[in-house]
Amino acid sequence: MAEPLRIALAGLGTVGAGVIRLLDANAALVQARAGREIRIVAVSARDRDRDRGVDLSPFDWCDDMAAMAARADVDAVVEMVGGADGPALTLAKTAIREGKALVTANKAMIAHHGLALAESAQDAGVPLKFEAAVAGGIPVIKGLREGAAANAIARVQGILNGTCNFILSEMEDSGRDFADVLAEAQARGFAEADPTFDIEGIDAGHKLAILAAIAFGAKLDFAHVSCEGIARVRAADIARARDLGFVIRLVGEADIESDGGGDARLLQRVRPCLVPQAHPLAHVDGPTNAVVAEGNFSGRLLFQGAGAGDGPTASAVVADLIDIARGDTGPAFSVPIAELVAMAPAEPGDRTGRNYIRFTVTDRPGVLAEITAAMRDAEVSIESLIQQGQPDADGNVLVAMVTHEGPERCVDQALKLLEGSASLTAPPLVMPILEA
Repeated sequence: MAEPLRIALAGLGTVGAGVIRLLDANAALVQARAGREIRIVAVSARDRDRDRGVDLSPFDWCDDMAAMAARADVDAVVEMVGGADGPALTLAKTAIREGKALVTANKAMIAHHGLALAESAQDAGVPLKFEAAVAGGIPVIKGLREGAAANAIARVQGILNGTCNFILSEMEDSGRDFADVLAEAQARGFAEADPTFDIEGIDAGHKLAILAAIAFGAKLDFAHVSCEGIARVRAADIARARDLGFVIRLVGEADIESDGGGDARLLQRVRPCLVPQAHPLAHVDGPTNAVVAEGNFSGRLLFQGAGAGDGPTASAVVADLIDIARGDTGPAFSVPIAELVAMAPAEPGDRTGRNYIRFTVTDRPGVLAEITAAMRDAEVSIESLIQQGQPDADGNVLVAMVTHEGPERCVDQALKLLEGSASLTAPPLVMPILEA
């Protein structure tokens, strides 16, 4: 039997403790599939005395994570500390410099520093693995990097944040508004006390940047991921979407286009969308994640499952460790760093599609005429216009429209024409309608 793969585990929160439980519960199975034992030898966390519901006595406790990564009896480091910079990044750099394999669930660190870490790992000849950084327990990175390796991927779409999906699903089921459901999500542990990264789409943007790099062979470019969250979505929007045959989901979408001269341009954006019932993402409810990839030979591929939690995320971490134990490593982003392409960001203005646009306006004559005139002048064709319900306490009403297919720049121009209008009491909300 081969020598054990010796692990140092940094971060003993929910997922770190889950890794310990999984390796204990499935020890024989993991060893059989890895071809050797995977053994934790050292652990580190901020609080030595906290009860984590697991027995830490078999492991050496290290107060200094970087020193732990440099130990001679460690082959691989598992980073579960979190955060794009600070201790997590220091630990990652130290592990690679010391010739250790690195496994991380840290999507923020990979989105911001993944290229540099991957280049360092490549130069050092050590694996860098981050399956758990995207979509929890769903093997979507492995699926794209290995299962779909023979395909040119045309587009990646995904529900990448379980918190937002829970909130939107609950609003859909209960008819309650955003703030009320967010409070419930926090009480049930589906949302952080500070949910900003989730509800503003940043967490999903980190994951989308990673998926885009793997799917398209592009250099990571989180700086050009456009992120719009769900805080402005109202129960009335969800009700109107349902009446039109759609559900509202926060969707990350990336694709590439040619600029005509052969150079590829990359479009990456996260935004709430109206999703038709025929689309696989329409049926993803609660704190679930899903990714749809379009391969030129495989066709549409759907990856769906739990996007967070100790069990699913620990499962992805240990899957990476099994790959390392049996020597299945390969480039972090599917191809060597030198072969990743630096793609300029695509300009979305000429993209065509249909949109749902919701206006909050004063309840007085002439408002609809003003809105429709702006749409006419910007060459936006209106498919339907909806005004329902009574004015609220401030005398405002909601007006919603669905556009015919047309260029995005026309919608942008129409909204610019309406800027500063006394009729509008809040910025319009634009949500694209996905194709089935």
